[in-house]
Amino acid sequence: MAETEPQPMPETRCGYVAIVGAPNAGKSTLLNQFAGSKVAIVTPKVQTTRTRIQAITVEGAAQLIFIDTPGIFEPKRRLERAMVAAAWSGAGDADAILLLVDAGRGFDGDTRRILDGLKAAKRGAILVLNKIDTVRRPDLLALSAELNAAFAFAATFMIAAVNGDGVADLRRHLAALLPVGPWLFPEDQLTDITERMLAAEVTREKLFLKLHDELPYNSTVETESWKELKDGSVRIEQVVYVTKDSHKPIVLGKGGRTIKSIGADARKELEQLLDRRVHLFLFVKVRERWLDDPERYREMGLDFPK
Repeated sequence: MAETEPQPMPETRCGYVAIVGAPNAGKSTLLNQFAGSKVAIVTPKVQTTRTRIQAITVEGAAQLIFIDTPGIFEPKRRLERAMVAAAWSGAGDADAILLLVDAGRGFDGDTRRILDGLKAAKRGAILVLNKIDTVRRPDLLALSAELNAAFAFAATFMIAAVNGDGVADLRRHLAALLPVGPWLFPEDQLTDITERMLAAEVTREKLFLKLHDELPYNSTVETESWKELKDGSVRIEQVVYVTKDSHKPIVLGKGGRTIKSIGADARKELEQLLDRRVHLFLFVKVRERWLDDPERYREMGLDFPK
Protein backbone atom coordinates (compact mmCIF):
# COMPACT_ATOMS: atom_id res chain seq x y z
CA MET A 1 0.00 0.00 0.00
CA ALA A 2 1.51 3.33 -1.07
CA GLU A 3 2.31 5.78 1.64
CA THR A 4 0.31 8.98 1.47
CA GLU A 5 2.27 12.17 0.98
CA PRO A 6 2.33 14.39 4.09
CA GLN A 7 0.19 17.46 3.53
CA PRO A 8 2.06 20.77 3.69
CA MET A 9 1.22 22.95 6.65
CA PRO A 10 -0.72 26.09 5.69
CA GLU A 11 1.28 29.31 5.72
CA THR A 12 0.85 31.21 8.94
CA ARG A 13 -0.36 34.78 8.76
CA CYS A 14 -0.20 37.52 11.36
CA GLY A 15 -1.12 41.17 11.45
CA TYR A 16 -2.74 44.10 13.20
CA VAL A 17 -6.31 45.28 12.68
CA ALA A 18 -7.29 48.68 14.10
CA ILE A 19 -10.91 49.36 15.05
CA VAL A 20 -11.71 53.07 14.72
CA GLY A 21 -14.97 54.92 15.02
CA ALA A 22 -16.90 57.63 16.79
CA PRO A 23 -17.35 57.39 20.57
CA ASN A 24 -19.77 54.66 21.66
CA ALA A 25 -19.91 53.01 18.22
CA GLY A 26 -19.33 49.63 19.91
CA LYS A 27 -15.58 49.20 19.40
CA SER A 28 -14.89 47.62 22.80
CA THR A 29 -17.90 45.31 22.47
CA LEU A 30 -16.59 44.14 19.09
CA LEU A 31 -13.10 43.68 20.52
CA ASN A 32 -14.47 41.44 23.27
CA GLN A 33 -16.39 39.42 20.66
CA PHE A 34 -13.20 38.89 18.66
CA ALA A 35 -11.30 37.84 21.78
CA GLY A 36 -14.06 35.57 23.05
CA SER A 37 -13.50 37.06 26.51
CA LYS A 38 -13.65 40.45 28.21
CA VAL A 39 -10.47 42.43 27.56
CA ALA A 40 -11.97 45.93 27.24
CA ILE A 41 -14.49 47.70 29.46
CA VAL A 42 -17.89 48.64 28.07
CA THR A 43 -20.33 51.29 29.31
CA PRO A 44 -23.19 53.24 27.71
CA LYS A 45 -21.18 56.45 28.23
CA VAL A 46 -19.09 57.89 25.42
CA GLN A 47 -15.27 58.06 25.64
CA THR A 48 -15.01 55.15 28.07
CA THR A 49 -11.90 53.72 26.36
CA ARG A 50 -8.86 55.88 27.04
CA THR A 51 -5.98 53.91 25.61
CA ARG A 52 -5.20 51.29 23.00
CA ILE A 53 -5.98 47.72 24.05
CA GLN A 54 -5.08 44.69 21.96
CA ALA A 55 -7.09 41.49 21.65
CA ILE A 56 -5.39 38.46 20.12
CA THR A 57 -7.35 35.76 18.35
CA VAL A 58 -6.67 32.90 15.95
CA GLU A 59 -8.59 32.15 12.78
CA GLY A 60 -7.26 29.04 11.03
CA ALA A 61 -3.54 29.60 10.40
CA ALA A 62 -3.85 33.36 11.00
CA GLN A 63 -3.25 35.28 14.22
CA LEU A 64 -5.19 38.53 14.29
CA ILE A 65 -4.18 41.28 16.69
CA PHE A 66 -7.08 43.69 17.09
CA ILE A 67 -6.45 47.19 18.41
CA ASP A 68 -9.32 48.85 20.25
CA THR A 69 -8.79 52.60 19.99
CA PRO A 70 -10.46 55.45 21.87
CA GLY A 71 -13.34 57.06 19.98
CA ILE A 72 -12.29 59.76 17.54
CA PHE A 73 -14.05 63.06 18.14
CA GLU A 74 -13.25 66.80 18.33
CA PRO A 75 -11.02 66.98 21.44
CA LYS A 76 -11.22 69.90 23.84
CA ARG A 77 -9.13 68.86 26.84
CA ARG A 78 -5.58 67.51 27.16
CA LEU A 79 -6.76 63.98 28.00
CA GLU A 80 -9.11 64.03 25.02
CA ARG A 81 -6.25 65.13 22.71
CA ALA A 82 -4.14 62.24 24.01
CA MET A 83 -6.99 59.77 23.43
CA VAL A 84 -7.56 60.89 19.83
CA ALA A 85 -3.81 60.83 19.14
CA ALA A 86 -3.69 57.23 20.46
CA ALA A 87 -6.55 56.27 18.13
CA TRP A 88 -4.82 57.65 15.05
CA SER A 89 -1.50 56.13 16.11
CA GLY A 90 -3.13 52.71 16.40
CA ALA A 91 -4.66 53.06 12.95
CA GLY A 92 -1.42 54.29 11.41
CA ASP A 93 0.55 51.11 12.09
CA ALA A 94 -2.23 48.60 11.32
CA ASP A 95 -2.32 46.16 8.41
CA ALA A 96 -6.08 46.74 8.11
CA ILE A 97 -8.50 49.33 9.47
CA LEU A 98 -12.13 48.77 10.40
CA LEU A 99 -14.32 51.85 10.51
CA LEU A 100 -17.12 50.96 12.90
CA VAL A 101 -20.29 53.00 12.49
CA ASP A 102 -23.31 52.91 14.78
CA ALA A 103 -26.06 52.26 12.23
CA GLY A 104 -28.63 53.92 14.47
CA ARG A 105 -26.62 57.12 14.70
CA GLY A 106 -25.87 57.24 10.98
CA PHE A 107 -23.33 59.36 9.12
CA ASP A 108 -22.52 61.90 11.83
CA GLY A 109 -19.88 64.60 12.16
CA ASP A 110 -17.40 62.36 14.01
CA THR A 111 -17.57 59.76 11.22
CA ARG A 112 -17.04 62.48 8.59
CA ARG A 113 -13.98 63.66 10.52
CA ILE A 114 -12.58 60.12 10.58
CA LEU A 115 -13.09 59.73 6.82
CA ASP A 116 -11.26 63.01 6.26
CA GLY A 117 -8.40 61.70 8.40
CA LEU A 118 -8.23 58.42 6.48
CA LYS A 119 -8.17 60.31 3.18
CA ALA A 120 -5.40 62.62 4.43
CA ALA A 121 -3.37 59.60 5.56
CA LYS A 122 -4.10 57.81 2.28
CA ARG A 123 -5.31 54.76 4.19
CA GLY A 124 -7.95 52.31 3.04
CA ALA A 125 -10.58 50.86 5.36
CA ILE A 126 -13.34 48.29 5.69
CA LEU A 127 -16.77 49.64 6.63
CA VAL A 128 -18.50 47.82 9.49
CA LEU A 129 -22.07 48.86 10.25
CA ASN A 130 -22.83 47.93 13.85
CA LYS A 131 -26.07 47.65 15.82
CA ILE A 132 -27.94 46.61 12.69
CA ASP A 133 -30.61 44.99 14.86
CA THR A 134 -31.78 48.50 15.80
CA VAL A 135 -32.32 49.79 12.23
CA ARG A 136 -34.82 48.96 9.49
CA ARG A 137 -33.21 47.24 6.48
CA PRO A 138 -34.09 49.99 3.93
CA ASP A 139 -32.45 52.58 6.22
CA LEU A 140 -29.44 50.31 6.65
CA LEU A 141 -28.97 49.93 2.89
CA ALA A 142 -29.36 53.68 2.40
CA LEU A 143 -26.70 54.37 5.05
CA SER A 144 -24.32 51.87 3.46
CA ALA A 145 -24.78 53.52 0.07
CA GLU A 146 -24.21 57.01 1.54
CA LEU A 147 -21.00 55.99 3.30
CA ASN A 148 -19.64 54.11 0.30
CA ALA A 149 -20.31 57.15 -1.88
CA ALA A 150 -18.24 59.26 0.52
CA PHE A 151 -15.27 56.86 0.74
CA ALA A 152 -13.92 53.97 -1.37
CA PHE A 153 -14.25 51.22 1.23
CA ALA A 154 -12.57 47.90 0.41
CA ALA A 155 -15.59 45.99 1.70
CA THR A 156 -18.74 46.47 3.81
CA PHE A 157 -19.94 44.25 6.65
CA MET A 158 -23.08 44.48 8.74
CA ILE A 159 -22.93 43.17 12.30
CA ALA A 160 -24.48 43.28 15.76
CA ALA A 161 -21.42 43.18 18.02
CA VAL A 162 -23.47 42.77 21.19
CA ASN A 163 -24.59 39.27 20.18
CA GLY A 164 -21.91 38.40 17.63
CA ASP A 165 -24.08 38.39 14.51
CA GLY A 166 -21.85 38.71 11.44
CA VAL A 167 -18.61 38.82 13.45
CA ALA A 168 -17.36 35.37 12.35
CA ASP A 169 -17.66 36.29 8.65
CA LEU A 170 -15.76 39.52 9.30
CA ARG A 171 -13.00 37.69 11.17
CA ARG A 172 -12.56 35.15 8.33
CA HIS A 173 -12.34 37.96 5.78
CA LEU A 174 -9.69 39.75 7.81
CA ALA A 175 -7.63 36.58 8.34
CA ALA A 176 -7.26 36.18 4.57
CA LEU A 177 -6.01 39.77 4.23
CA LEU A 178 -3.14 39.53 6.70
CA PRO A 179 0.46 39.23 5.51
CA VAL A 180 2.22 35.87 5.60
CA GLY A 181 4.48 35.62 8.64
CA PRO A 182 5.02 34.02 12.04
CA TRP A 183 2.67 34.58 14.94
CA LEU A 184 3.76 37.27 17.37
CA PHE A 185 2.03 35.94 20.50
CA PRO A 186 1.49 32.52 22.11
CA GLU A 187 -1.64 30.77 20.84
CA ASP A 188 -3.46 31.00 24.18
CA GLN A 189 -2.74 34.70 24.85
CA LEU A 190 -5.89 36.84 24.62
CA THR A 191 -4.56 40.35 25.21
CA ASP A 192 -1.44 42.42 25.84
CA ILE A 193 -3.04 44.17 28.82
CA THR A 194 -1.53 43.19 32.19
CA GLU A 195 -3.70 41.81 34.99
CA ARG A 196 -2.95 44.93 37.07
CA MET A 197 -4.21 47.19 34.28
CA LEU A 198 -7.21 44.96 33.59
CA ALA A 199 -8.16 45.13 37.27
CA ALA A 200 -7.94 48.94 37.21
CA GLU A 201 -10.05 49.07 34.04
CA VAL A 202 -12.74 46.83 35.55
CA THR A 203 -13.03 49.12 38.58
CA ARG A 204 -13.11 52.18 36.31
CA GLU A 205 -15.97 50.57 34.37
CA LYS A 206 -17.99 50.18 37.59
CA LEU A 207 -17.14 53.78 38.47
CA PHE A 208 -18.56 54.93 35.11
CA LEU A 209 -21.71 52.90 35.63
CA LYS A 210 -22.36 54.16 39.17
CA LEU A 211 -21.50 57.84 38.80
CA HIS A 212 -23.05 60.45 36.57
CA ASP A 213 -22.35 63.63 34.62
CA GLU A 214 -18.71 64.71 34.35
CA LEU A 215 -17.34 62.97 37.45
CA PRO A 216 -16.23 59.71 35.77
CA TYR A 217 -14.27 61.72 33.17
CA ASN A 218 -12.41 63.56 35.95
CA SER A 219 -11.41 60.34 37.72
CA THR A 220 -9.01 57.51 37.10
CA VAL A 221 -8.14 54.23 38.80
CA GLU A 222 -4.67 52.81 39.44
CA THR A 223 -3.70 49.45 40.89
CA GLU A 224 -1.13 50.29 43.57
CA SER A 225 -0.63 46.86 45.14
CA TRP A 226 -1.02 43.27 43.90
CA LYS A 227 -0.15 40.56 46.42
CA GLU A 228 -0.40 36.84 45.73
CA LEU A 229 -1.61 35.04 48.88
CA LYS A 230 -0.71 31.52 50.01
CA ASP A 231 -4.26 30.21 49.55
CA GLY A 232 -4.19 31.13 45.83
CA SER A 233 -6.25 34.28 46.21
CA VAL A 234 -4.97 37.78 45.45
CA ARG A 235 -5.10 41.01 47.45
CA ILE A 236 -5.52 44.09 45.24
CA GLU A 237 -5.31 47.67 46.46
CA GLN A 238 -6.47 50.41 44.12
CA VAL A 239 -6.73 54.17 44.29
CA VAL A 240 -9.52 56.16 42.67
CA TYR A 241 -8.09 59.60 41.88
CA VAL A 242 -10.41 62.60 41.56
CA THR A 243 -9.54 66.21 40.75
CA LYS A 244 -11.49 68.07 43.46
CA ASP A 245 -12.14 67.73 47.19
CA SER A 246 -15.87 68.06 46.45
CA HIS A 247 -15.71 64.92 44.27
CA LYS A 248 -14.41 62.67 47.02
CA PRO A 249 -17.65 62.44 49.09
CA ILE A 250 -19.61 61.75 45.88
CA VAL A 251 -17.42 58.76 45.07
CA LEU A 252 -17.53 57.54 48.66
CA GLY A 253 -21.29 58.01 48.99
CA LYS A 254 -23.25 58.28 52.22
CA GLY A 255 -21.63 56.04 54.80
CA GLY A 256 -19.24 54.78 52.11
CA ARG A 257 -22.08 52.99 50.29
CA THR A 258 -21.15 54.07 46.75
CA ILE A 259 -17.51 53.04 46.91
CA LYS A 260 -18.50 49.76 48.61
CA SER A 261 -20.95 49.03 45.80
CA ILE A 262 -18.33 49.85 43.15
CA GLY A 263 -15.83 47.60 44.94
CA ALA A 264 -18.31 44.72 45.29
CA ASP A 265 -19.20 44.83 41.58
CA ALA A 266 -15.55 45.04 40.54
CA ARG A 267 -14.49 42.21 42.85
CA LYS A 268 -17.24 39.92 41.55
CA GLU A 269 -16.21 40.46 37.93
CA LEU A 270 -12.49 40.16 38.69
CA GLU A 271 -13.07 36.80 40.39
CA GLN A 272 -14.74 35.57 37.20
CA LEU A 273 -11.97 36.94 34.95
CA LEU A 274 -9.08 35.74 37.13
CA ASP A 275 -10.81 32.51 38.20
CA ARG A 276 -9.87 32.88 41.87
CA ARG A 277 -10.82 34.73 45.02
CA VAL A 278 -10.08 38.45 45.02
CA HIS A 279 -9.71 40.71 48.05
CA LEU A 280 -10.22 44.22 46.66
CA PHE A 281 -9.57 47.38 48.65
CA LEU A 282 -10.42 50.78 47.19
CA PHE A 283 -9.18 54.16 48.39
CA VAL A 284 -10.23 57.59 47.12
CA LYS A 285 -7.65 60.36 46.89
CA VAL A 286 -7.64 63.89 45.53
CA ARG A 287 -4.98 64.68 42.94
CA GLU A 288 -6.05 68.06 41.62
CA ARG A 289 -3.90 68.16 38.51
CA TRP A 290 -3.75 64.50 37.52
CA LEU A 291 -5.16 65.47 34.10
CA ASP A 292 -1.94 67.48 33.56
CA ASP A 293 0.46 64.93 35.08
CA PRO A 294 2.65 63.11 32.49
CA GLU A 295 3.05 60.14 34.87
CA ARG A 296 -0.69 59.50 34.89
CA TYR A 297 -0.68 59.42 31.08
CA ARG A 298 2.18 56.90 31.06
CA GLU A 299 0.16 54.77 33.51
CA MET A 300 -2.71 54.77 30.98
CA GLY A 301 -0.38 54.01 28.07
CA LEU A 302 -0.91 57.45 26.49
CA ASP A 303 1.58 59.98 25.17
CA PHE A 304 1.45 63.27 27.07
CA PRO A 305 0.37 66.02 24.65
CA LYS A 306 2.10 69.35 25.03
